[in-house]
Amino acid sequence: PADRLTVGQTGDAFDPLMSGHFLVKQRMQMYNSPYRGVLDCIRCVWQQEGALAFYRSYTTQLTMNIPFQTLHFMTYEYLQELLNPQRHYNPSSHMVSGALAGAIAAATTTPLDVCKTLLNTQESLPLNSISQSGRHITGLGHAFRTVYRLGGLPAYFKGVQARVIYQMPSTAISWSVYEFFKYVITKHQHEKRRIQRD
Repeated sequence: PADRLTVGQTGDAFDPLMSGHFLVKQRMQMYNSPYRGVLDCIRCVWQQEGALAFYRSYTTQLTMNIPFQTLHFMTYEYLQELLNPQRHYNPSSHMVSGALAGAIAAATTTPLDVCKTLLNTQESLPLNSISQSGRHITGLGHAFRTVYRLGGLPAYFKGVQARVIYQMPSTAISWSVYEFFKYVITKHQHEKRRIQRD
């Protein structure tokens, strides 16, 4: 249904702003991160790699959003058909459907997330594996080839458990809140129409 598109599309609107945020967050989370803090990370990246470094993974983020949101919505709708065919307000079915939808979408798009992380962190091991010294990993195709060269197919699913564990409560809460407010607003509108008829 068209009314459900609003739940996942808000992330797409913030992607340009969040691209730099992801870069800083992931570089701060790296083992032995060389940065003293957020501002130090921003300054170093700006000076050493330029402003475009903050958007190196932007197209990968957009590419990941399409299959993630598609699987997310399709799975949620499918599970609602199974668990809640009458489409009544049912918090437990919304939470279960939302959590499973998020888990499936997250697991399936993990290879793109691995590539996005590599683009953001520019870790030394992958960079050293590139023949030309001082070169950066610059795009999705380059990141995919580098990940495969370093770890084969299993490397595309590193961190899949953490990604799924993160997404499940997030999407469960999102769908539950959405369905709650939809129920409250719809109920209010029905009551208002009933009063007007009476």
